[in-house]
Amino acid sequence: MSTEKTVSEAIQHRRSVRVYDAEKPIDTAIVKKCIEQASLAPNSSNMQLWEFYHVTSKETIAKITPFCFNQNAARTAQQLVVFVTRKDLWRQRAKSNLQFIDKNFGANTPKAEQSSREKVARNYYGKIIPFAYGDFLGILGFLKYIMVSIIGLFKPIYRQVRESDMRIVAHKTCGLAAQTFMLSMAAEGYDTCPMEGSDTLRVKRLLGIPFGAEINMIVSCGIRKPEGVYGERFRIPFNEVYKEI
Repeated sequence: MSTEKTVSEAIQHRRSVRVYDAEKPIDTAIVKKCIEQASLAPNSSNMQLWEFYHVTSKETIAKITPFCFNQNAARTAQQLVVFVTRKDLWRQRAKSNLQFIDKNFGANTPKAEQSSREKVARNYYGKIIPFAYGDFLGILGFLKYIMVSIIGLFKPIYRQVRESDMRIVAHKTCGLAAQTFMLSMAAEGYDTCPMEGSDTLRVKRLLGIPFGAEINMIVSCGIRKPEGVYGERFRIPFNEVYKEI
């Protein structure tokens, strides 16, 4: 496989491929490398509230296919990658960021000697993140929403503090990782198809995905057959969606 594609070439090459060539297997190590590159995607507050389930077993793919409503993209896939949000791990990921700060600035620097950058980072992961993500049955989120709405009457303020808001944040973050993965695969000459149509509950049970996690999308992988691309690419005229201000 050629790895010489530029970013622009990879974007042009990438299509949602729905029929893969069964006679052309793909290298698991290359797919894993593309998943690793996906983990470098930008994400909200560097919380990295995601997990990636790399399905290489043909038996497991066959079990997942009915849960994807027997889509050709799943049925003919050589491999699958399930992108999962882990909003429920926000405490652990905030702690990991604080440990990274300890590593870079020192764990026991007196507060009076901390740089402004260190103070801001420690306050962010130690206080602001718990404020944003902390909730109990949606009650705290509602109270926070009322509070920031009142404050917002007088000054700009971050308003996405409800549980539903933070769920959206986690899914946006995971979507960035999925797109990075698909472009990385395109750069390798491999093809993908993001599938949102699936019985996510059954897929979670099959793969042993924790209760608090959510499936963002399932991406099938392989090498396209000509009929796997359903016609020419269609996009709304760019001048209808582009607004220069």
